[in-house]
Amino acid sequence: MAVASELTGVNPPMLRAYEAKGLITPHRTAGGTRRYSADDIADVNRISDLLDEGLNLAGVEAVLDLEEQNRALRAENDRLRKGPQTRDQDGDSDGDSDGD
Repeated sequence: MAVASELTGVNPPMLRAYEAKGLITPHRTAGGTRRYSADDIADVNRISDLLDEGLNLAGVEAVLDLEEQNRALRAENDRLRKGPQTRDQDGDSDGDSDGD
């Protein structure tokens, strides 16, 4: 936690608060030590940016949820834009010739 605090400028009690609120989920070792990934550090920095813009933790949570929903919807939209799978010669999409 000290390293994450040093990298982000966020004190350990706030990191604990972010975790308690479900805003970050660092990996835990068998001994219970928190291990922050690069993604976790990026999330903490995003939270800090949103707090600096005047949001409270509830607002940050709402924005992060909306951003995640937006990513999921964009991925689904991209998938749908690609259209149906191309059919092979026997009329199915599994690549074999048995018709299933």
